[in-house]
Amino acid sequence: MIKIVFCASLAFFLAFYSVSAQPFSTDDQAIHWVDSVYNSLNLEERIGQLFVVQVYPDGNEQHHQIIQQLIVKQHVGGLIFMKGNAENLVNLNNRFQYQARIPLLAGITLTPHLKLPLNDISPTPMPLTLGAVRDNKLLYQLGQTTAFKMKRLGIHFGLVSIGKESEVFFGEIEQNVQKKTSAYMRGLQNNGVMMVAENFPGYQGNAALDTWQTSIPDNDQITFFQSLINESLMGVKTSGTYQVSTSQQDRLNPATLSSAIITDILQDKLGYEGLIFSDRLNQHDVLDQEPKKLEKAAFLAGNNILLFSAQIPQATKLIKKEIKKNASAAALLEKNVKRILLAKYTLGANSWQPKLIDNLLSDLNTASDEALEYTLYQHAIVAVRNDGDLLPLNTYDKQYFASLTLGKSKEFQRTLDSYAFFHHYKKSENNEKRLLSVLRNYDAVVIGVFDQPTQDDLFFLKDLAAIVPLVISYAGPISGLNAFKSFKHLLYINEATELTANLLAEACFGSFDLTGRLPVHVSDKLRLGSGKDLKQADRLGYAPPEYVKMDRQVLSRIDNIVEEAIEDQATPGAQVVVAKDGKIVFERSYGHYTYDSLKPVSRETIYDIASITKVAATLQVIMLLYEREVIDLDKKISVYLPELKGTNKENMIIRDILTHQAGLWPYVPFWKQTLEDDEYLPLYYSMNGELGFNYQVSPGLYSSQTIKDSVWNWVAASRLVVKKPREPYPYRYSDIGYYLMQRLIQKYINQPMEEFLQQNLYDPMGLTSLSYLPLCRFPLSRIAPTENDEYFRNTLVYGLVHDQGAALFGGVAGHAGLFSNATDLAKLMQMHLQGGKYGGQRFLLSGTLGTFTAQQYESNRRGMGWDKPAIAQWQGPTSRYASGKTFGHTGFTGTAVWADPEFNLVYVFLSNRIHPDAENRKLIKNNIRTRIQEVIYEAIWSYTQYGCTD
Repeated sequence: MIKIVFCASLAFFLAFYSVSAQPFSTDDQAIHWVDSVYNSLNLEERIGQLFVVQVYPDGNEQHHQIIQQLIVKQHVGGLIFMKGNAENLVNLNNRFQYQARIPLLAGITLTPHLKLPLNDISPTPMPLTLGAVRDNKLLYQLGQTTAFKMKRLGIHFGLVSIGKESEVFFGEIEQNVQKKTSAYMRGLQNNGVMMVAENFPGYQGNAALDTWQTSIPDNDQITFFQSLINESLMGVKTSGTYQVSTSQQDRLNPATLSSAIITDILQDKLGYEGLIFSDRLNQHDVLDQEPKKLEKAAFLAGNNILLFSAQIPQATKLIKKEIKKNASAAALLEKNVKRILLAKYTLGANSWQPKLIDNLLSDLNTASDEALEYTLYQHAIVAVRNDGDLLPLNTYDKQYFASLTLGKSKEFQRTLDSYAFFHHYKKSENNEKRLLSVLRNYDAVVIGVFDQPTQDDLFFLKDLAAIVPLVISYAGPISGLNAFKSFKHLLYINEATELTANLLAEACFGSFDLTGRLPVHVSDKLRLGSGKDLKQADRLGYAPPEYVKMDRQVLSRIDNIVEEAIEDQATPGAQVVVAKDGKIVFERSYGHYTYDSLKPVSRETIYDIASITKVAATLQVIMLLYEREVIDLDKKISVYLPELKGTNKENMIIRDILTHQAGLWPYVPFWKQTLEDDEYLPLYYSMNGELGFNYQVSPGLYSSQTIKDSVWNWVAASRLVVKKPREPYPYRYSDIGYYLMQRLIQKYINQPMEEFLQQNLYDPMGLTSLSYLPLCRFPLSRIAPTENDEYFRNTLVYGLVHDQGAALFGGVAGHAGLFSNATDLAKLMQMHLQGGKYGGQRFLLSGTLGTFTAQQYESNRRGMGWDKPAIAQWQGPTSRYASGKTFGHTGFTGTAVWADPEFNLVYVFLSNRIHPDAENRKLIKNNIRTRIQEVIYEAIWSYTQYGCTD
């Protein structure tokens, strides 16, 4: 594959703003090449250089033979490729270039959508979509990307229709259209491809040129061309439909045949020095001339290039005859041919090399193209109305949402589900009254419109807007926008695609800034230039990896690692999420719930995240109590839990407990103390959940309310690790400290910890899957099973916490019990990367996070609660590439979360590796989680933006 590394940002801006007074090279080497080639040509060959013919890449061999004969016998100077297949185009271009004695100038049409007219190249946003974009540097990048593709094909120039009446219609704001066209032109031309602007001096109309001789009229289209000429526009095609007259003429003449337009106006008055193309000369009915006279008339009018002549041999004879009898015509020919040759030299045609077919499609459809497409569409969304500032929607005080779509777009509702808990509805003729009754109870209803609404639809939406806050997200032609002019909250984009549906859903919740403006006047309520700036709300969004400078090909190696793990039966399934710079760039689900299951893992699958509970639940509350000065980290735990006085835990410091060096014993199997001879003690268990036995341990097994007191007594009495006299306790990972932390939390928040977290963190952040006791919120079908427990519960653990100690606590413990999908954990970690802010709300102070994520002791890698990399050690919990600021945690069930502030990076891995056997250590032995993290960093190191060189 041919690759090119994009220049650094400084070079980019220098290129973007560079202006050249002369469009073509004029150095000594260029002039020498032009003169030597010109002098080697006979008269017929010189005349042949004027002609450019159209080529159909997918045409038959007879068509291609005709073109070949024109090249060999008539010495035509160039080609314009029409719609077809990229491989066919390259093969034909190579073939024809080989046949030509003088390198051919190869072109292509870039209208109507600024897209190469090839079947196998991904589309670009429509011009009117781009008209809503305010950052014109993006138009430069689009031109730059298009230039790379054209050079990969061996194409030197592209024809672009421009202006208010053109096919490339950016909108009605003249300055906006001018700046966008200019940016796109510079993107092409600064990267070695000529832009040919059609159609000078306009598309339709007529003018008496006598009045133009003294001053150029205040003509929008001419002003437009003048601005491009001032920025070194290389090519202009003259109009065949704009009619002009002079006092010497009895009839109107097309501009493309008018020397007054081409010579007097375009060249003399506007100072244009680039190539001038005639209109398509096979349009005899439009040009109203005898076919055999058209070419001579176009040549004498001042056109350098004669497009699409239908009779090249006859035209050559007429032009040759004119030259022999007319010295000025001979001088004109020399001027034209030398200018054509100079253009060929400037555009690299003089050093032509055949283009390879290998990797052609991948070179023409790169990952960087997808990132640019994403960026353009993102910038093209218009917040048309936002009365009362409902947008972006927040989940802090609004948590009850519904959605409805008009037209098909599962992607829209699926993306909404990533931001909040939604109920999705469908509208039909028979359910409108019932829908109104149901939807009025929601905090807000989001309507996705991807098809033109009927009058009944609009009546229904207006009735709905009267009783509940309504957000209209409309993707479609701007002509349909006026139907929604009366709605108070309106988002709009000009195209309905899968990508725009996803972006509209993200826009509802503010995952990126909205800056778009309406490019045309729709109505008195939807005026030209309407739109509001909406700041992003610090939420995770979705983007291609290249958007955040990561290499997707490297990231795809994650697939191989996870598939290896599944094939090796290290885990039956998994989820992986990677986010960088606030964008989820990798979100994949693998395998199945169980090895013999047909139920595949999806992003909605919920996993038991085991010890990640310590940081995703308990530590969140501890940090909150710390910043509110409820607790002092350097005080003894017995200050807050006096019941520990007199125990071996009385003098433990909270900081030491959180860093696992308070001397606590690593693991105590409390559940064994609730059995006798492998039988459940009736003091602790009941089979039917009778009064006083409220905590479900497994299907058909319930523990007593008093069991928590017993477990607490066992915790308080548990032994400590051995240490040397007068030395601190060594680092020793233990769950026991989090029984202590949960006890402390429950004392000071005055409500169950799971309720406190749900109300104050998970629900306000829109973490729809993160919770304790998942069966209270979700169907069993969404939850991945864990161990087939043959020693305590004697059943498959499914939908209930795996950890035995947490099970004794009714599923809610400080060290285990949380369930989640990978995406919600990524959001929680992103909140920490953002200094405690998420969704426009502050949940923790940034200083708090720094205190807890910092390494606390030189001999202990951990922060408070958080695990950290083992710097300068062969074995550790993270990739060797992780920075020292990285923080996160792992879980016994086969889970991991890591955030690296140095790279603004979040990584989440979830699995049920302990299904069906908790003794299965293959995931750990084979370093699956760490190897995936290594790939993530390598995707950053190896990133390049792929373009194409000749």
